[in-house]
Amino acid sequence: MAITEKPDTGENGLGTSLKPRHVTMISIAGVIGAGLFVGSANAIATAGPAVLLAYLFAGTLVILVMRMLGEMATANPDTGSFSTYATRALGHWAGFSVGWLYWWFWVLVIPVEATAAASILTNWLGGAQWMWALLIVIALTATNLISVGNYGEFEFWFALVKVVAIIAFIGLGIAAILGWLPDSEVSGVDQLWASGGFMPLGFGAVIAAMLTTMFSFMGSEIVTIAAAESKDPAKGFTRATNSVIWRISIFYFGSIFVIVALVPWNELDPNTGSYQFVLSKMGIPHAETIMDIVILTAVASCLNSALYTASRMLYSLGDRGDAPRAVKRITTNGVPWIAVIASMVLGFLAVIGNYILPEKLFTYLLATTGAVALFVYLAIASSQLVLRRQLDRDDERPAVRMWLYPWLTYLAIGFIVFVLVMMVVRPEQRSSILLSAVLAAVTVTGGILVQRRNTRRDTVAARASE
Repeated sequence: MAITEKPDTGENGLGTSLKPRHVTMISIAGVIGAGLFVGSANAIATAGPAVLLAYLFAGTLVILVMRMLGEMATANPDTGSFSTYATRALGHWAGFSVGWLYWWFWVLVIPVEATAAASILTNWLGGAQWMWALLIVIALTATNLISVGNYGEFEFWFALVKVVAIIAFIGLGIAAILGWLPDSEVSGVDQLWASGGFMPLGFGAVIAAMLTTMFSFMGSEIVTIAAAESKDPAKGFTRATNSVIWRISIFYFGSIFVIVALVPWNELDPNTGSYQFVLSKMGIPHAETIMDIVILTAVASCLNSALYTASRMLYSLGDRGDAPRAVKRITTNGVPWIAVIASMVLGFLAVIGNYILPEKLFTYLLATTGAVALFVYLAIASSQLVLRRQLDRDDERPAVRMWLYPWLTYLAIGFIVFVLVMMVVRPEQRSSILLSAVLAAVTVTGGILVQRRNTRRDTVAARASE
C-alpha cells in the first residue's frame, strides 16, 4: 500500500472522488439510521401517538443545526467540519474537545452496529456472533481503505435500499389507511386517538420520547465531512442542507404517522419493531424477513459511515496537532489509512468487550456517548454565532445562510440546554448525561492543556525570532 504524508497546504491530500449522487445519498443515509427502524417502537411506547410531536421538536432542532452547519461549511469546506469551526470560533480547546468526543461516539457505534448485524446473520446462517461481527467489520474496513469513492458507492446502495424500503412502507401504509389492501387487518387513522387519546401519557411523556428520538438523527452532519472529499463541496453542502427538511418530513414523520395511525400504540412490542408489526397487520407476507434485510442494510450503512466518519475526524485531529502525527498518513488514493485502521481496531476491541465485559460495565461505556450529539449541536450553534459575525464583517455571503440570525440560533441553543437539563431531571436519562459530562470534562481539560502548551510554544518561538 503506497503511502504519503499529507502536505501542509490544506485538504489536498485527501481524495475527491465522491460524486454528486454519492453526496446526496450520504446525506439521506445520515438521516435514516437503524434507530428509525428499531428504536421508534420505544419512542412510541413512551409517548403514544403524540410521539409525532417528539419527532417534530427533535427534527426541527436538527434542521436548524444543519442550516447553521451548512452556512459554515459552504463558506469554509473542511473534512474536520464542526470540530474545525469550533477551533476557529471558540478556541483550540473547543475543537479538540468536540473532535475527540465525536470520534469516540462513532468508534462506539461500531460495536453496537456490528453486534446487531451479527445477530441477524447468526439467526439466518448460524455460527458464532463474534465471527460474523469480525467479518463485517473487516469487509467494510477494506472498502473504506480502497478509496473514498468506494465508501461512497457502498453508501449509495445502502441508502437506496433504505429509501426504497421507507417509501414502499409509506405507500403501503397509505393504501391500508384508505382500505385498499385486501388482506389488511387495519385501516383508517382512528388509532391516533382511540387508545387514550392523542396524548395518553401527558406532555411529560412527549419530552421523554424526544430524548430518545433526538439521537435517531445523529449522522445528519456526516454529509459536511464527506462533501469535503468531492470536487464541488459547496454544491454538495447546499443541496444537502436545503433538502434536509423534506427528508426528515417524509422519512420520519411520514413513516411514524403510518404506524401510530394504523395500530394501537400500546400493542407495539419494542423487541419486534414497529415497522415489522405494522407490515404483519397489513397482511404483507414475510414481514419479518423483509425487515431483517432492511435492518441489516441500515446497520451495515451505519457501520460503514461510522468507520468513515471516525477516520476522517481522527485525520483532522492529527492535521491540527491534536492526535498522533501518524494518523495523517494517506494512501495514493487519498485515504487516511492509519486513521481508518486505528478506528477499526478500537471499535472491534469494543465488539469483543461487548461479549466478555460484564453487561453493566459495557452499558456504562456506551452511556458515555449519550449526550455527545447535544454537545456537538451546542458547539455548532455557538460556533455559528461567532463565525457569522466574521462573515458579515468581511461582507461574505455563503450559498447557505442561517434563517433569522441570530434569533433562531439563540432559540436552538436554549432548546439544547433545556434538553440537557431534562436529561438530568429524568432518572432514566441521568446516568447517561452524567457519564457523558464526565467524558466531556476530561476532553475539555485535555483541550485546555493542549491550548496552553501551544500558547507557550508560540510565545517561545516568537521571542526566539526577535
